[in-house]
Amino acid sequence: MALLASSPSAAGGGARSGSSPRTTVEAYFAKRSYLPDTRASLEVSATARRLTIQVFRAGPETRRTRGDRTVHGLPVDDPRVVHWSGRYSLERFRSIPLALRYWPSGLYFARVMTNSGAVAFAPFVLRARQADRTRVAVVMPTNSWQAYNFRDDDGDGMADTWYASDSVTSVRLDRPFANHGVPYHFRTYDLGFIRWLAHTHKQPDFVTDDDLERFTGGARLAKTYDLIVFSGHEEYVTPHEYALITEFRDAGGNLAFLSADNFFYRVIRRGDRIYRESRWRDLGRPEARLIGVQYVGWNQGIWPNRPYIVNGAGTAPWLFHGTGLHNGSRFGKYGVEIDARTPDSPLGTEVLATIPDVFGPGKTAEMTYYALPNGAKVFAAGTINFGGTAQLPPVRQLLENLWARLIQP
Repeated sequence: MALLASSPSAAGGGARSGSSPRTTVEAYFAKRSYLPDTRASLEVSATARRLTIQVFRAGPETRRTRGDRTVHGLPVDDPRVVHWSGRYSLERFRSIPLALRYWPSGLYFARVMTNSGAVAFAPFVLRARQADRTRVAVVMPTNSWQAYNFRDDDGDGMADTWYASDSVTSVRLDRPFANHGVPYHFRTYDLGFIRWLAHTHKQPDFVTDDDLERFTGGARLAKTYDLIVFSGHEEYVTPHEYALITEFRDAGGNLAFLSADNFFYRVIRRGDRIYRESRWRDLGRPEARLIGVQYVGWNQGIWPNRPYIVNGAGTAPWLFHGTGLHNGSRFGKYGVEIDARTPDSPLGTEVLATIPDVFGPGKTAEMTYYALPNGAKVFAAGTINFGGTAQLPPVRQLLENLWARLIQP
């Protein structure tokens, strides 16, 4: 949720302002991503005599996740029992080394369970080795996940995020997530697309915001990938990441933004913290210039989700092929946060579907697509929860069509 004058942190509505209560077990990984056949460091704090730890891959599971404080997945190793001692204390974490096998690139969770049944989850990305890379990368929004983490790190009763207080200007990247370790809104914004990938047998490279920092330039990135998908809420990006993705597009790379409110805020990375600075549009770099659309607003807690109305079936028949949709068709229920075109949108940006006046007169969500003379193609959903519905008809076929078009260099 972007920080405007009417944002939750400024106006007191929408998002929570307090912290989430601590549990008797917490866990996180020292890094956001790892390579296969390496050792990961799982940091654990617990009141327990015994812990049972098991690693799961998110996506291939057939069981649906129905709560925001749990996640299911496919187990990739056997449960490991760790005998534990020591009292629970604020920030008293111990490292447990975990051997990561040659599993597919993806999003994984370690599940840590105490002998009394308390559970914590710790997510990490397993990225692909260079020899195993595919031509598609899917970016997990790890900066935004931590910006929306309502954990009280210092025990003062206030969550350590700028969504709890405007006095907070930085957030830690190396900490457990509140809600038993599950990132905020993961089930509704992220999981649907991850499951769609697994259940349609697609195997892209999963990466994090940290991993994009390792690429020296967009031209090199375009030699590695034909398509980069920002599947979740990619609100907070560093100057390097913003420049990298712009250069990638300018080198002919394709982009898909399946959420909204992307590339909105400039953050600076110092160690394992990101520091909030300013909106990119206020720095002369409006996000619509890259994405095609940019952030308009959020639902203020009063505007309900509504369906898209198709109006681009004639200009982009490839997207709607096999969906049963035509101009005037309605599908889904979307909103929460929305994007729309501005005068900075690239020339020829096409509107594929809209949600007219979803947040009141003049605040319309727009799904868009544009192509550049160099061959770059960019899709933007225009609503924050679009990617989360990837397994529902007709979105699953829309995504198949989109995927087929954008994987072509």
